[in-house]
Amino acid sequence: MSIPNIITLGRILLVPIIVWAIASNQMEIAFAIFVIAGVSDAVDGFLAKRFNMASELGALLDPLADKALLVSIFVALGIWGAVPRWLVILVVSRDIMIVGAVIVSWLFDKPIPMKPLMVSKLNTGAQVAFAALVLAALGFGFDSSPYEAILMAIVAVLTLLSVAFYVVEWVRHMSTIEQS
Repeated sequence: MSIPNIITLGRILLVPIIVWAIASNQMEIAFAIFVIAGVSDAVDGFLAKRFNMASELGALLDPLADKALLVSIFVALGIWGAVPRWLVILVVSRDIMIVGAVIVSWLFDKPIPMKPLMVSKLNTGAQVAFAALVLAALGFGFDSSPYEAILMAIVAVLTLLSVAFYVVEWVRHMSTIEQS
């Protein structure tokens, strides 16, 4: 168990705390935990690369931690009413579709390589920025509506593009299965 993996596990353990903070209307705490999670993500990535501590476990845990955090925040903010439900459904459905596609490819003994696409990285960045803005606005009581609308549109477009690209990649990969 390397230091970056321990940091990543710590980020996963922050997920229920941030959900509690949102559900309890403690948005300053939720925002602070979100910032801590973001810093920890940067630190574990830096340590893994700089000190050659990258591992197969870390390659699986890091995106899991990111997705657990973002999906949980989107769902909690959707339930709380701060994020439109359609956007929550879109974000969560994309992740469920990707996980489902990976599982199906394993079931057909055709595991698909897990490599994030550039559109997916941009999507994650937009989701992080949107979640941070919503949490900050709620926590510190400022009006972020014009920026929220722009970021929301960017998240929606990038989420749709990301799922489209992944579906195309998955269909291309799975089409090599021999017909019986």
